[in-house]
Amino acid sequence: MDGATNRRRFLTGALAAAAGTAMGTSCEERVLAAARRATAPAAASSRPPAGAAKPSAGAVPAGKLGTRTVSRIICGGNLISGFAHSRDLAYISPLLKNYFTDEKVFETLHLCEQHGVNTALLRCDAHVIGLLDRYWNQEGGKIQWLAQVYPTETGPQTNLQQAIDGGAMACYIQGGFGDRWVKAGKVDLLERAVEYVRDRQMLVGIGGHVIDVPIAVEEAGLEPDFYMKTLHRSDYWSFTAAGKHDNSWSATPEQTAAFMEKVRRPWIAFKALAAGAVPPKQGLTFAFEMGADFVCLGMFDFQVADDCRIARQVLAGTLKRKRPWRG
Repeated sequence: MDGATNRRRFLTGALAAAAGTAMGTSCEERVLAAARRATAPAAASSRPPAGAAKPSAGAVPAGKLGTRTVSRIICGGNLISGFAHSRDLAYISPLLKNYFTDEKVFETLHLCEQHGVNTALLRCDAHVIGLLDRYWNQEGGKIQWLAQVYPTETGPQTNLQQAIDGGAMACYIQGGFGDRWVKAGKVDLLERAVEYVRDRQMLVGIGGHVIDVPIAVEEAGLEPDFYMKTLHRSDYWSFTAAGKHDNSWSATPEQTAAFMEKVRRPWIAFKALAAGAVPPKQGLTFAFEMGADFVCLGMFDFQVADDCRIARQVLAGTLKRKRPWRG
């Protein structure tokens, strides 16, 4: 029995159980049941066969990281690894871990390739390395791996070496390290990690959630190949109504855009949809108009086609963009 069949049976049982505990079926339950019936056949057959990851709806426009061609939409990996910014909903991460079975990960990556996304940003850990080995060598996948890496302050850079040995096309230092080390005045640790990766002939970037990170790196004269920096609108409800409680990651979007306009290195924006609070068209238009060269976008399998279609439309339109394309 495949994963899709298991999930359909689970949903069927869950809906039936919910109906049995109430006096009748609510409007919401009827809507959900109708949606499940309408989408179940497609879900069962949506995964492309091995080796069939060819663009079916036109490729997403691409740019360059070094000599690598990278789609301007990059598939994010938090959802695949079970990490979610979910405000105060404690069940979301376990839900993701149960949803994203190995088969579902493969299906999602195949769909990304089908719809023109050629790169995925994924954590560097044993689970991801094993999945990618199977995806590339057994599932016929070709997607490029941009590895999110975790350098150490002292001792060997084991995680960075794992990414290199595991087939990553580039590494970037995870944003939490950028934030923490810049705040502590330890930019030299970022330099050490950059040099380690570059000495092994691989592209390397630096991530951060605060604008202080690229500012400090530029002032120190480091030369990463690219930056990862958060960017999103700040007019969505949970930002304006609740303040900063796991619902905002780009506190200074205008300052970020103004500084990055002067930076000549490629910039990958992430958290562009504020973890699902901003609609894709609004979030992507904002990110590209504010100067991002690429956007890292977390996507469920059922979102891939629409998100890629929207990205193509946004990039084909007239963007009010001041910053030259740097990648």
